Amino acid sequence: MTVPTGRRERKKAATRQKIADAALRLFLERGYDAVGIRDVAAEADVAVTTLFSHFASKEALVFEQDADFEQRLTQAVTDRAPDEPLIPALRREIHAMVRHCTGDGTAPIYRMIDESRALREYEESIRLRHADSLATAIAADPGLTQTTTACRTLARFVIDAYSLAREAADPQAAVDEIFRMIEAAWEVA
Repeated sequence: MTVPTGRRERKKAATRQKIADAALRLFLERGYDAVGIRDVAAEADVAVTTLFSHFASKEALVFEQDADFEQRLTQAVTDRAPDEPLIPALRREIHAMVRHCTGDGTAPIYRMIDESRALREYEESIRLRHADSLATAIAADPGLTQTTTACRTLARFVIDAYSLAREAADPQAAVDEIFRMIEAAWEVA
């Protein structure tokens, strides 16, 4: 996550984090469906309007790092060295994201997501948005000459690699296995 530099930005980031932490704590204690927005606002000691100024929906409270993940994915493309191949850069970022999302204490969160239809649907919408952003970044790279369809396909595979690896018995090995297939397909394209 980017660290805010100004006082106002730091206060906003702290409030956002306080809300997200309160929401997650309540969701895990009581169950996602049993907790309302007013409960979260009260627990975080903020007004409901303040909560909604930081999070667009109840589901967004669970996926509070969504924007950071999307930015990291596109930056893996745009910020790589001019001579660095695309696929290894994406593999490295997916490895980092999988390590983050399979760390200690994450299992109850993913169990909660799996048990809630609303959260599963929201997660799917995030994946599609991330894939679109990633495809746009890949297509805009002047060093790449693949078609728009190839860029969109690669982006979907990368996003799916993250989801599949996160659920695997050995997530890091799964990333490597999946990316061998992605790299082979990208070379053919």
